[in-house]
Amino acid sequence: MIEELRQYLTFKLGEEVFALDVNQVREILDYIKITKVPQTPEYMCGVINLRGSVVPVIDMRLKFGLKKTEATVNTCIVVVEVNIESERTVLGALVDSVQEVFELEPGEIEAPPKIGTHLKTEFIKGMGKREEKFIIILDIDKIFSANELEILGSNAEINN
Repeated sequence: MIEELRQYLTFKLGEEVFALDVNQVREILDYIKITKVPQTPEYMCGVINLRGSVVPVIDMRLKFGLKKTEATVNTCIVVVEVNIESERTVLGALVDSVQEVFELEPGEIEAPPKIGTHLKTEFIKGMGKREEKFIIILDIDKIFSANELEILGSNAEINN
């Protein structure tokens, strides 16, 4: 459970609003050309060159069982640091649009629901509420398994 005031970056996938702890967000990029890598899972769009580093880009819509992201003027790549089994990996998360950064007190965050969402709840740190809308606060470290990152890593050197 979240126990202190934190800042979150919100983004949209379809009509749903999600949030990530800003401490795990490196930067936000406008949509750029992504190079497809053969024999990778469908949700992996490919890789981008980020100042000389190869960074895999994941279509968050496909990862969450939604339709593939269609690039628009608002489509962004949120570059995040993921910690899996004490390995730090940099990934790009392709999202429909980035909304804002805001703070939430622990009291404004409820425990994840047990049912009624299209996400597995282990990905969810909690449910925040802002202006009468729920925001799904993601645990980015739990969205990808070590096995998935191994597959990505074997196709493109991504570990720092």
